[in-house]
Amino acid sequence: MPDHSTLKGRTAFVSGSGQNIGRGIAVRLAEAGANVVVNGSRDRDACEDTAERVRAAGTEALVVMGDMGSAADVDRVAAEALDRFGRIDILVNNAARRPHKPFLETTDADWAAVIDVALTGSFRTARAFLPGMVENGWGRIVNFAGMKAMRGYFEGAPISAGKHGVWGLTKALSREFAGKGITANVVSPGQIRKDGVDADDPARTASIPAGVMGRSDDIAAVVAFLASPEAGFVTGQMIAVNGGEET
Repeated sequence: MPDHSTLKGRTAFVSGSGQNIGRGIAVRLAEAGANVVVNGSRDRDACEDTAERVRAAGTEALVVMGDMGSAADVDRVAAEALDRFGRIDILVNNAARRPHKPFLETTDADWAAVIDVALTGSFRTARAFLPGMVENGWGRIVNFAGMKAMRGYFEGAPISAGKHGVWGLTKALSREFAGKGITANVVSPGQIRKDGVDADDPARTASIPAGVMGRSDDIAAVVAFLASPEAGFVTGQMIAVNGGEET
């Protein structure tokens, strides 16, 4: 059974938490005792469903819709979250865009749309919530990469560039804020089955030594550990959750 006291009194912000990995993370943190700010850019009903699952775990939830690629939206979302809870102790930057397009067909707008969410959005949320973490002498930042992004995404140069940038940002934050009780780490998922899909894709499991695709709960468990007090000496790390695939 989940430990309902590990994060009691803490508040988490999880971007892109209307479905799949983000939803799993939000619920897992709630099961550990954290209040959760649920965020999505389009599907409010999905975010409200996540919020209901958070409340069912026994903690408070707030839904704040907004595009993490928009500076104005990030400012507004952060203000709403801080107005409701006073501070954010755990920041999980899960929101992302993953369009596929040949490199020579990629426009400036295509490039910016991906980078603005994955990298610049992570910078903006960290800038918004770090002051409270510093003031309280405790904080957890968990950013996301991705196995394919770190290898080099086929027909996805902006994705790889953005996620490598997130890795650099995370390492910089880990060094600057380690002495203030704040950790910053990256989780790099492998091939994860989407929620509601009952069977693995054999064409995809063939390359996974574990023989199965991962699930949202596998990612959520690692994030919950990184968010916990027990992970206070783990910072500046990239943790691959991929069933043994080469990263």
